Amino acid sequence: MNNDKDIEEVKPPVTHAGIVGWMKSNLFNSKLNTFLTLIVVYMMWIIIPPFVKWAFIDSLWSSTGAQCHAVDGACWSVIPANLRFILFGFYPHDLQWRPLIAMILLFALFFYSQNRNHWKKSLIYLWITGLVIMGVLMKGGIFGLKSIDSTQWGGLPLTLLLSLFGLTAAYPLGIILALGRQSRLPIIKSASIIYIELVRGVPLISLLFLSSVVFPLFLPEGVSVNAIIRAQVAIILFTAAYIAEVVRGGLQGMSTGQYEAAESLGLNYYQTMRLVILPQALKIVIPPTVSILISAFKDTSLVAIIGLYDLLKTTQSSLSDPKWMGFSAEAYIFVSLIYFVCCFFMSNYSRRLERELDTGL
Repeated sequence: MNNDKDIEEVKPPVTHAGIVGWMKSNLFNSKLNTFLTLIVVYMMWIIIPPFVKWAFIDSLWSSTGAQCHAVDGACWSVIPANLRFILFGFYPHDLQWRPLIAMILLFALFFYSQNRNHWKKSLIYLWITGLVIMGVLMKGGIFGLKSIDSTQWGGLPLTLLLSLFGLTAAYPLGIILALGRQSRLPIIKSASIIYIELVRGVPLISLLFLSSVVFPLFLPEGVSVNAIIRAQVAIILFTAAYIAEVVRGGLQGMSTGQYEAAESLGLNYYQTMRLVILPQALKIVIPPTVSILISAFKDTSLVAIIGLYDLLKTTQSSLSDPKWMGFSAEAYIFVSLIYFVCCFFMSNYSRRLERELDTGL
């Protein structure tokens, strides 16, 4: 006996395909979302067309400063007119090929090091050789190269060097501090805690001022330390304190079974940390570590306040020319794109590294 009326028909769920379906499911699936979507569309309509008109339609790309003042659009001409000073600062004009080659070599080393198959002992020697060559190119004084005082270094090469050496030295120092904070020796543990909490409790600007103004007062008469080196040390010490706390979080995330397994194999403390604990802990903390490294890279722009002509400072100085006054937005957009590309590279590489190591994502 069939009771068709008593049987409820089960209808398959309605699915939406394509862009229209996605919009209905995500942007217009409720009254609130519909209202917010319309607000966002209205704001984009207000902002984007005027920006496109300013940046592309009414803009000038190759002109003089006087011609730029006569139009309402963007004056991108400020960038090519001051490009060499923005990138290289006061480095002698006829010798700027040297920092250019140094930067190309640095980018080539970064590109080569991306492949984990190249992570061998030979890569360390390759980096050491590359850094020596870059130092020779920048400083000169040998092989017939004219010696250039470090006070003339500036622009993008200075920013990259401060970042590279700062991050490279801060990472192992941060690991040592993290291990010291978990040490069973009271003196080492207390010293590590005091250092980490003290440095993390002050802004980077204060450390830069201390290195630039206060530190020289304690040096013997006639003894001086290069301003770049002093700023570099301040960046290293500041970044290391933050890395130490991130690594400590990774160490605390390790189970006691890992330590017990290492002990059962007869491994000592050094072997346990190097072979068992640190490789796993450092994988866990890749995302927060990269966030700190990106922040440290951007914070190198603060050296401008102590008179070092990094990329931001050279850009600011180029805008002091009366011919190009009033076009700071275009110059700072250009500089922000350089910072964005570098930070995006680090972020993208960290995500790829997480996937390769089966962590994160």
